[in-house]
Amino acid sequence: MTELRCRKTDTLEGETEEDEGQIEAEVQTTDTKEPVNTEEDEGSVSSGGDGGNKQQKDEGQVKEKDAHKEEESNKPESAVKKSKSSSASVFLQRLVRVFFGFLAAVACGILYAAYLSAYHDRKFWFSTRQELERELTFQGGSGVYYYYYKHMLTVPSFERGFYELTIDNRTVSGQTINAVERLSLYPELITSYIYRVTDSQDFVEPIYFYVGAVFGLQAVYVTALFVCSWVMSGTWVAGMLAVAWYVINRPDTTKVDFAIPLRDNWALPYFSCQVAALTGFLSNNISSATEQKMKKGPFVARLMKLFLHFHLVFTTAITFSYLVKKLIPVSESDFILKFLEVKFGLNTTTDFITNFLLCQESFQTPSQDLFLRLTQSSVLPFYLLVLTVCLLSTLQTIYRRLSGQPMKTNVRLEDGRIGEQPEVIYHVCHTLLFGGLALLFDGMKYLWTPYVCMFTAFGVCSPDLWMTVFKWLKLKSIHPVVLSLILSTAVPTIIGFSLWREYCPRVLAELSDVQEFYDHDTVELINWIKSQAPVAAVFAGSPQLLGTVKLCSGSAVTSLPLYSDINLLRRTEDTYQVYALRSAEDIYKILTSQKTNYVIIEDSICNELSLNKGCRLKDLLDISNGHVIYDKEEIYSFSKHRRFCHEIKMNYSPYTNYFTRVFWNRSYHVYKVNTVISFQY
Repeated sequence: MTELRCRKTDTLEGETEEDEGQIEAEVQTTDTKEPVNTEEDEGSVSSGGDGGNKQQKDEGQVKEKDAHKEEESNKPESAVKKSKSSSASVFLQRLVRVFFGFLAAVACGILYAAYLSAYHDRKFWFSTRQELERELTFQGGSGVYYYYYKHMLTVPSFERGFYELTIDNRTVSGQTINAVERLSLYPELITSYIYRVTDSQDFVEPIYFYVGAVFGLQAVYVTALFVCSWVMSGTWVAGMLAVAWYVINRPDTTKVDFAIPLRDNWALPYFSCQVAALTGFLSNNISSATEQKMKKGPFVARLMKLFLHFHLVFTTAITFSYLVKKLIPVSESDFILKFLEVKFGLNTTTDFITNFLLCQESFQTPSQDLFLRLTQSSVLPFYLLVLTVCLLSTLQTIYRRLSGQPMKTNVRLEDGRIGEQPEVIYHVCHTLLFGGLALLFDGMKYLWTPYVCMFTAFGVCSPDLWMTVFKWLKLKSIHPVVLSLILSTAVPTIIGFSLWREYCPRVLAELSDVQEFYDHDTVELINWIKSQAPVAAVFAGSPQLLGTVKLCSGSAVTSLPLYSDINLLRRTEDTYQVYALRSAEDIYKILTSQKTNYVIIEDSICNELSLNKGCRLKDLLDISNGHVIYDKEEIYSFSKHRRFCHEIKMNYSPYTNYFTRVFWNRSYHVYKVNTVISFQY
């Protein structure tokens, strides 16, 4: 019996020649079988065998173990060397691939920033303009942020300037505000600090440094989109395709062309970096964490799941909270509910602020032109395909989990389960959230459309997506793995070639097309304010114009173009009464309560002609003031007073008693609010 067992053991040991893992397995097999044979031998001894057999068996076991140790010390050396060399080779290949991938991503970002700089200079003739004319290119009231950047460069010290902004009483008349918190001036503080400590004033102008910082962040934005698509798909082609779609759809992906200082242009690059980092974490660490959780124990594996769930929920909650704050003011607890009720048609209101916000382009439902442009650039059709496949596969994964089926720890290409990849699940949830917001508010397209470009590029370049489709179709005529690899290369190649042929000439033509931008009337107005108006004067007008006045002259204003502050919106409503059917006395009382010295009336608002009559500023004021009559679905204004902005231009009493015209041109009329009223009849 001992000889037979020894021969069996020798046979098992002989079958393992090179692989260390197989040797360990045979040792375990031998150890498992030996106790069984020992029991049989003991049984034979007890039934009549002598005690010498037991001693002989022990000697045999010692010899077997010695021989086994000898083989373990000799044979695995070559296997270990081969394993080390192969792992080193794989690591080197991966390092080279990652290096060139990041090089391509950074190159795309730098090229995009250079393109933005060249396009911006050609569009506004930026390098040939004077300082005032350059500042006027910050449209939409966004220039008010640049004013604080300039202010931080003129103060004696950074600490002194920061303190002054926290107790700012020279911006909004009659109010002391914390401008840093109210206007989120952290980008301006950081940029001005870097400009001061690096002595950049010796070789670059402040405005070029500021614009360059924004364009640099756009390069970071594009690089992060590249990295996201690359990490999820495993190929650089996805990153390059994402960047190409982003540039082609630039009118719907960014507002940096015409409103450089906007908060979105500072915040979105950081957000994209956060998303890219989380994508890399989910794609690279989840699988290894799943494999190691049994070694680490169940407690460490509860903690890992808890961390991931908390991080995902926290990221989504912070994102949604940021978007809500950007959309509507939250100073009044019930305002959000009223706003959403009117937005979804559940209620109607005559409140000026609610209707005014709903009439802003950013808060309206996107038009069909958006989807037409995305379809023409081919990104929308492929996005719907990728989203459908990933969403259905994710739902299948959820169903398997709910039905008790275990998830695979290592998903292979042949499995065709793209919905089991954690990074895919994360991005499906994100794109559905952003897409829903974009369908409600047109301004959210600047968050959703870049995401569409990145997500679509990943999908068409991912073999897992095509393999998932072939698994559903049960394709057998052609090997599905080979076909998925072919399509993941051929489809993006065809898309890229068609985009290059159609859109590359257009993009290059934008750089050669010289545009004329010169707002003579606004330049004339600002020059008059800087030369004729007192330094301590307070100006009233539309928020967009007041932002420009604050930027170029530094004068105090009655309101700011900040739609997330309910108090400033109320002051804006009062200032807008100059375009309503109100008496001269009413307007005088409103303006003096805001400590106004000069009021600016814009002909573009007073004489506004629009097909959408319900959203004209005059109509909103008439509805809010109750000066309207509805007759057969038509709106008619009615009041015992005529429209103030028209009547004041006639220069007759009682308007001349309260106001004196001091400046006018084709676009603006500036009236001084009289401190002493003289009644003339």
